[in-house]
Amino acid sequence: MSCSATCGSGRASARATAAANYRTNEMPFHFKRALENGVTREEIGEIITHLAFYSGWPTAATATAIARKVFEEAR
Repeated sequence: MSCSATCGSGRASARATAAANYRTNEMPFHFKRALENGVTREEIGEIITHLAFYSGWPTAATATAIARKVFEEAR
């Protein structure tokens, strides 16, 4: 799936909204569930990049750090 298939979806929007609203405590849960539901790490990266243009680079940088931690735990 490309970002065009996931960025506009409800599941991607929920994660982007959590980051944009500084609800970083919710992000690990959403990233884990996304991985379990077939969203790839690359797609999550695309969603975070997309997020940067709406909520700013600081929120995207925070989301990136959280995603990396989730990815490491998932190995």
